[in-house]
Amino acid sequence: MSRAEKQSEFQPFAELLTEGARQLAAAGIDSPRRESRLLMAHALHESLERLIMRSPQDPVPAQAFLSYVKRRVGREPMAFITGVQGFWTLDIGVSPATLIPRADSETVISCLLDHMPDREKPLSILDLGTGTGCLLLAALSEYRNAWGVGIDLNPAAAGLAAENATRCTMSDRAFFMAGRWDDSLATHQFDIVLSNPPYIPTADLAELMPEVREHEPVAALDGGEDGMEAYRFLCSRLPERLTSEGLAIFEIGIHQGPALSQIAETAGFDTLETRADFGGIPRAVVLQGRV
Repeated sequence: MSRAEKQSEFQPFAELLTEGARQLAAAGIDSPRRESRLLMAHALHESLERLIMRSPQDPVPAQAFLSYVKRRVGREPMAFITGVQGFWTLDIGVSPATLIPRADSETVISCLLDHMPDREKPLSILDLGTGTGCLLLAALSEYRNAWGVGIDLNPAAAGLAAENATRCTMSDRAFFMAGRWDDSLATHQFDIVLSNPPYIPTADLAELMPEVREHEPVAALDGGEDGMEAYRFLCSRLPERLTSEGLAIFEIGIHQGPALSQIAETAGFDTLETRADFGGIPRAVVLQGRV
C-alpha cells in the first residue's frame, strides 16, 4: 500500500464530520450535523461525550464512517445502522425483522404504571406482536416480581426479542415464541395483555416515510383496510386471555381510539383511559372487563 493510500484512510475529524453532514443534508435528512456525529460515534465506538473532546485535526478512519453515511443517505434508519435503539430505560437491539421501538410506544408503559401502581406485584404479562420485545421488557424492568411471554408471527423477531431479554438481564422472566397471536397458549390467562399491533390502513402505507416504508416490515404495519383488523381479533380473545381484574393496554394510531372502544365494548370491555403521547396524539388505550 502506498503512502498516499494510507493517508487517504485517515482524514481530519472535523472535515469528515462536515462532509457527512453535507451528504446527509443533500439527501433531505433532518438534523444532518447531529446525525453525522451519531454515525461518527458509532464508527469510532465512542460516546458522543468523548467525541466532543477530540481535536478537529485528529486523524480518524474514514471508510467505516463514510459507509454509514452512505447507508443513511439511502434512508436506512439510524437504528438499523447502529443496531440498537433506546426504549424506556433499556437499550434494545433491532433488526429489519421488527419495527424500531419508538418513544410514542412508551405511553403504553406509562399507562401500565399508573393503573398498576404496586411495583412488587407478581404480575403475569402477555405481549402480543412483541417485535423486539421492548414493551414486555420495559414492563418487567419496572415490576421485578413479574414474568411474561412475548409472541410474534416472525420467528426472527421472536429470536431477536429473546436476545434482548438476555441483553437486559431478564431472560429468567421473559419468554418469547413464534406464533399467530395467542394461538399456542391454550387456556392460560394473564394479569396484563400488551400489544402494539399493525394499525396503519393499507391504503396509507404508500405515504409513510421512506425509512419506514422501505426498511421496516410491512406485516408489522399493515392493519387492513381500516387499520382495525388486529384490534377486532385481539378484543375477541381478551375474555379468554385476561384474568377477571386484568388490564389490556393497546397502542393505537391517529383517531383510532373511539373505534377501538366500540370494538372493546362489543367484546365486554370498558375503556378506562385513552392517553396521548408527548406529541399530544392519543396513543394508548386501557381496557378492562365489564363487571
